[in-house]
Amino acid sequence: MTQVSRASLRKSLRAARRALTPRQQLLAANRLYHRISHQRYYLRARRIAFYLAGDGEIDPGLLLADALARGKHCYLPCLHPCRPNSLMFLRYRQGEPLFPHPWGMLEPSPRRAKPIPARALDLVFIPLVGFDSQGNRLGMGKGFYDRSFAFRRRAGRCSPRLVGLAHECQKVEKLENQDWDVRMDKIESDQSAYRTDAISGKQS
Repeated sequence: MTQVSRASLRKSLRAARRALTPRQQLLAANRLYHRISHQRYYLRARRIAFYLAGDGEIDPGLLLADALARGKHCYLPCLHPCRPNSLMFLRYRQGEPLFPHPWGMLEPSPRRAKPIPARALDLVFIPLVGFDSQGNRLGMGKGFYDRSFAFRRRAGRCSPRLVGLAHECQKVEKLENQDWDVRMDKIESDQSAYRTDAISGKQS
């Protein structure tokens, strides 16, 4: 898949998720919550990274609220101040203020919270633009998550568990995996789950 076709696919899939009505978004978020909240991998995780939904992304806010209520340590991504196009993850507690970064999204203040090493997370919920059933993820094209979790690809690590979240309408038949892509262990949509072996590439 060429860069031009990836850009075209990215544009069409972003348009598809933005076309969902507020009611459809709410229903999808509720379905996602009920799909994941009883899963063993979620219940066992102690340190979980979430994201704040925007641009039509499926919203994990109900899961975040549930995790906080269970006393889990919850983290949100923040642009890394020293590593271009990389993320760091800051602890978030209920009611703490969030601040807009240069792209307009909200994030915790690095001055108020100490970042956790990405390797120390148990579970990371990752937004995506498109996905296929083999665990390949199409992101926004900046490579933030790929750079932040590149250590998994290099060392063949299985942790933290990476779970992509999406609307089912973002599923495509096949995505070409790039050398720098970090594949998901599992992808959860509002309608189905796609479990993969991200190390061997064999679906399980």
